[in-house]
Amino acid sequence: MEVIVNNNLFNVKVMMTRKDIESGMMGKKFNRDFNGMLFIMDDKPHSFWMKNCIIPLDIIFIRNNKIIKIHKDCPPCKSEDCDRYEGEGDMVLEINGGDCDKYDIVEGDKILID
Repeated sequence: MEVIVNNNLFNVKVMMTRKDIESGMMGKKFNRDFNGMLFIMDDKPHSFWMKNCIIPLDIIFIRNNKIIKIHKDCPPCKSEDCDRYEGEGDMVLEINGGDCDKYDIVEGDKILID
C-alpha cells in the first residue's frame, strides 16, 4: 500500500490485527520494500512505545486522513521503562526518525492512501 504526504510517497506495511499492532516495528528496519508502517485502529486515544525497536521513528497520529499529532525522532528503548508517545486518531503512520523534518511534514497536513 502507498501513503502520500506532501507529494512524498511511502510504501507501507499495513497493521490491523492486535498482534501486528503490538509488535509494530520491534526488531525491524525499513528496506527497499517498505519505508513506513501504517496502523489501522479504532478512533480513540492510543499510546505507542519504542520497546525493542532498533531505529528511531517519527510517529504520526492521523484522523480522517489529516495529521493530528507528530512525535519526532523517537529513540529505541530496550527496557520496560520506555517513554510513551500518545495521540488520538484512526491511523498511525511510523516512518524513519527525522523524515517529518526532511520532508516538511507537519500537523494539519492531509494524507492520501493509494
